Amino acid sequence: MKHLLLTATACLLLLTGCNTQAEKNKEASKMKESTEESLSNSSREASSVSSENSQHYESGALLSAVSENNFTLVESILKDTTYAINEQNDQGETPLLIATHQNFVPIAKVLIDRGADINLQDHISDSAFLYAGAQGKTEILQYMLTKGTPNFTIYNRFGGNALIPAAEKGHLENVILLLEDGRIPVDFQNDFGYTALIEAVALTDGSEVYQQIIQALLAKGANKHLTDNYGMTAEAYATKLGYTKMSEILATYP
Repeated sequence: MKHLLLTATACLLLLTGCNTQAEKNKEASKMKESTEESLSNSSREASSVSSENSQHYESGALLSAVSENNFTLVESILKDTTYAINEQNDQGETPLLIATHQNFVPIAKVLIDRGADINLQDHISDSAFLYAGAQGKTEILQYMLTKGTPNFTIYNRFGGNALIPAAEKGHLENVILLLEDGRIPVDFQNDFGYTALIEAVALTDGSEVYQQIIQALLAKGANKHLTDNYGMTAEAYATKLGYTKMSEILATYP
């Protein structure tokens, strides 16, 4: 009887041990499956990120993204360091020039940060730098002067620099920026012999903003005695056009 009891107890313990081991094996199997699933998900996510980062864009994609003011897409394209950031359209316009045309400031800045050429010219000799100066894109111009490398020996289709049209078009802030930067020749003459000072008088209405512009130019040493291709000085134009206030300002400088 005692022998039978011991045998039964042993069997019970054996069965209990088997059940416990089975449960352990089952739990281990679940943990393994969970780990494998987690690793698989991580692998898929990493693959997705890698695929996104290495996405290939066709030529012209950046031009289109900039034209649409799609900053997110521009950034995505620029992740591809092999992409031609200075690609040009049929008019010779680069992505940066298009951004400057439209005054898309954030896009222009990121393009400049990624090394876009601010001096590359289109078919009518506009560069992003020349255009920003001439057309009053002040924030972009300031960023170019700070972060870019302007080439002051590249001229527009009239043979002028950025300062001359900025003065003629009444962009006082741009005139001041360029003068304070100090790298642009204040007395440079274009194909017509116009300096910034002459254009600010001869081709304008003589209003207050132009009075402020000639004051700024003269304060930075602009030569009022230079003549254009027609033999006219800034003072001569002021007299001819009846710009009394301009004549008074010019008369205060030697």
